[in-house]
Amino acid sequence: MQGMAVKEGGGTSLQVSCVQMHWARSLAFNLERTLHYVQQAAEAGSRVVLFPEAGLTGYYFPHVLALRPKEVQAALDRTREAAARHGIWVIAGTLRKTPRRYLNLAHVINPDGVITHEYAKVHMAGVDEKKHCRGGDKLSLFKIDGIQCTLVICRDGRHPELYRIPAMAGAQVLFHPSCSSDEVEAVAWKRVSGRAQQPAGPSTRIFHCVANTIGQTPDGKQTSSGASFIREPSGLPLAETGYYQEEMITAVLDLSRADRAYALDSLEKPAFLKKHWKSMIDEVRKRADEMPT
Repeated sequence: MQGMAVKEGGGTSLQVSCVQMHWARSLAFNLERTLHYVQQAAEAGSRVVLFPEAGLTGYYFPHVLALRPKEVQAALDRTREAAARHGIWVIAGTLRKTPRRYLNLAHVINPDGVITHEYAKVHMAGVDEKKHCRGGDKLSLFKIDGIQCTLVICRDGRHPELYRIPAMAGAQVLFHPSCSSDEVEAVAWKRVSGRAQQPAGPSTRIFHCVANTIGQTPDGKQTSSGASFIREPSGLPLAETGYYQEEMITAVLDLSRADRAYALDSLEKPAFLKKHWKSMIDEVRKRADEMPT
């Protein structure tokens, strides 16, 4: 069936789309592009569409700080309605104002338009984010059509425990919304060195889906590195974007290949750590359904 996780040959496959968008546009612009790509992903037969870090509000803080909470909620509600209208899972991002600074959130929306899971970025990056945001206090573990998944946001990807422990707990797919923005020289270095988002597969044996951003700030002082990807558990690419353009990539994940072998090896050896890993997995599962506040 179109837009469903399907069983083939005893395994499960999941079609995923990742959208690469501009990071410093208005809420209205971001919402229009989000609604467009929800429809495009559904028409392409995808079951899940992933958007970049703070894809609805944008990550450019001079714009974000001027937004009213009800505007952000209204945009999120429109996105929820689109998920339900097109019958697709949507992972969208916002910067949400709270009494204690902002939370950088990824919202997992099911095909009925219900937010079933939220994850708050743990590790802040950049001067503005460190000034205006605070980190979350849980790891991500959730299901899409019965398939265990996990989430990290941008800088979180440099901290492999945030996705390796969920992989030990059963996660086969890592969704990684990102906004790898910086000064032009730093972004160029990220591209050359491959520092922006390094594939998780070679250290875990799970799929890794990245939706990154492109574009410059209004003053031209910062840009973003692009290069979104969908990578196999071996680390090999199934789909990749360019550096500069808005675009959507799509791939089918053969989940029988996501055996989590390296994460499970770490769970068993060295033996003295096993009880500590199991304790951490229990804590991850206990907190998984908590909504960040």
